[in-house]
Amino acid sequence: MSDSRGETGYVEAELIDDETQQHETPAADTQAIDVVEIVESEPGSLVLEEHVAEQEWTREFAIEDSAPAAPEAEPTEAESVSDEQDDDDASAPESDVSAPEPEVAAPRLQSLPMVKALNAGLRRALAEDPKVLLMGEDIGPLGGVFRVTEGLQAEFGTKRVLDTPLAESGIIGSAIGLAMRGYRPVVEIQFNGFVFPGFDQITTQLAKLTNRHSGAVSMPVVIRIPHGGHIGAVEHHQEAPEAYFAHTAGLRIVAPSTPHDAYWMIQEAIASDDPVIFFEPMSRYWPKGEVDTVENGVPLHASRVVRSGTDATVVAWAGMVPVALRAAEIAAEEGRSLEVVDLRSLSPIDYGPLVQSVQKTGRLIVAQEAPGTVSVASEVAAAVSEKAFYSLESPVLRVAGFDTPFPPAKLEGVYLPDADRILEAVDRALAY
Repeated sequence: MSDSRGETGYVEAELIDDETQQHETPAADTQAIDVVEIVESEPGSLVLEEHVAEQEWTREFAIEDSAPAAPEAEPTEAESVSDEQDDDDASAPESDVSAPEPEVAAPRLQSLPMVKALNAGLRRALAEDPKVLLMGEDIGPLGGVFRVTEGLQAEFGTKRVLDTPLAESGIIGSAIGLAMRGYRPVVEIQFNGFVFPGFDQITTQLAKLTNRHSGAVSMPVVIRIPHGGHIGAVEHHQEAPEAYFAHTAGLRIVAPSTPHDAYWMIQEAIASDDPVIFFEPMSRYWPKGEVDTVENGVPLHASRVVRSGTDATVVAWAGMVPVALRAAEIAAEEGRSLEVVDLRSLSPIDYGPLVQSVQKTGRLIVAQEAPGTVSVASEVAAAVSEKAFYSLESPVLRVAGFDTPFPPAKLEGVYLPDADRILEAVDRALAY
């Protein structure tokens, strides 16, 4: 592995669900791991506090396949004698043993952070298909750096949830071999920048094998990659590498922005017979959202209008969607109406709702965390210019990260686009 990983170490981010709960992690679970604290500073925003702090974590998962019934207590000798003498005797002492409570199904609508929604989606996929396997570094007893796989090895065993060596090329290569034998491996890449040692396996083997065998071989491999910034880390930990993979034919690329989408999209990705790159926005791991565990309603590769407007369209994905929504809220206070589209899928891209939105508003701003040159934003801008040319009243504008390596953590606020940068682009578009 690269020297930079050894120098920076790992970053462990954990959720604060309840300040009254205390959780003690065994020393072995957090050995050689730097802990980053993410706390809610105000509604809708996350800030980094001091880079190193103690955390609390709720290990109870809200979604269970079935709640275990309480074990029946053995009746005492006195109770047995009393029952035999006269079950209807009103004077007999009342039994201290209560009947087991009936099983209670988990509610259909639940408020979950994305980490737990992903965990619940993975649990359901593991339970429904014995061919589903999870593979990755420290995903077993530790539950992964972000605790997405918390408790799954204990529930499904070490043959279904596998801790792997620190070798991304070997992990992905092993997943390819398993897929050829009929399994559905789900690979976790610990941080976004760590995927590059496995890049060759993904782009020259995984993406090509189905075509190489004229469709006779399926590659149902899902590669989960934490995406983007806003966690106060360094390079290789806060990158947005989607353009590398979207450029590669043979891969499906998706990026949820809400817990509901994460819960359903991870299951749909696992069910796909094609390889799927599954980007998980780290900035959205902890905020809670409503999850409907019964009905989804939106296909895996469908884009979606998440806020209606009339003056301009802002399209974003992953962690940039809430930033675009904040920009729309600020614009509304200034008397401007922005429509926000969540792309959700980066390959293939569902242009239907996006083009319809641009035909209505006449203007488009594309917002992403990745650098703007030769990017997904570039492709979206070019495609919409072709598909809705006569509806555009201004050029399509891009708001993106700068064309530089990711800076030190203290400068991430300058590097990553925010609501002000989106609104500045809106001003330019409306000035035409």
